[in-house]
Amino acid sequence: MNKKHVVLTFSKYHGTGNDFILIDNRNLFFPAEDQQLVAFLCHRQFGIGADGLILLQNHTGFDFEMRYFNADGKEATMCGNGGRCAVHYARKLGIITVNTSFLANDGVHIAYIEKEIISLKMKSVDQVKIINESYLLDTGSPHLVIFSENIDQLNVIKEGREIRYDRNISEKGVNVNFAQITSRNNILLRTYERGVEMETYSCGTGSVATAIATCLKNEEPSGDYVYLIRVTGGSLQVSFTKKPGNLFDDIILTGSATFVYAGEIPLEM
Repeated sequence: MNKKHVVLTFSKYHGTGNDFILIDNRNLFFPAEDQQLVAFLCHRQFGIGADGLILLQNHTGFDFEMRYFNADGKEATMCGNGGRCAVHYARKLGIITVNTSFLANDGVHIAYIEKEIISLKMKSVDQVKIINESYLLDTGSPHLVIFSENIDQLNVIKEGREIRYDRNISEKGVNVNFAQITSRNNILLRTYERGVEMETYSCGTGSVATAIATCLKNEEPSGDYVYLIRVTGGSLQVSFTKKPGNLFDDIILTGSATFVYAGEIPLEM
């Protein structure tokens, strides 16, 4: 098929340093199956540069659909920080105002906007596997949470990359979170993200996974909990209800979503 010269309009966002390219794809013009194109756009030297790319599309019964792609060009599951940026972008486009219900790869999400702060409801979690005192769980994307001390001194890229590809942990690979509990409800977090294949400044689904793992590690009883997760790019709040049988429900990820700039890039598509 012959490619055409086009000028792609996009917006750049970040959620506590986790950065994304946002594209209004309601007319379905973008070739989402072209992994090389997505990877090129996310490339920090040759493209726009981002941890991931998000397409905002129409979907019957919802305000919009969010499709998320990692920097390697492959479509991924849920991205918490990306979801919050998508909500901000939808408001910028005039699709929503304060509340929204949208569809992502892992199901339906609702969100609430207050100025630049987005509170996003995440999927419930009912399965957590403990592997060598680390916690494996799916919060929209699979995460391994490893508790450690002095995580500022860790070589996150080296250690994360080794674990990310460990088939004994996950056949499809896993995001690796290194967490340090500084007080009962405060946690320092550094994350190696699969698909980006680097340490990122922040990870929303990783922050949710780390909050849940901390609750389990502290052997907390059933009840309502709020955790402050401090990442390289800022802070995120995770709240949830722990129910009997280690069911974690009403999970809310709250933090800033920041519009950086809008731009255009010439392409052949």
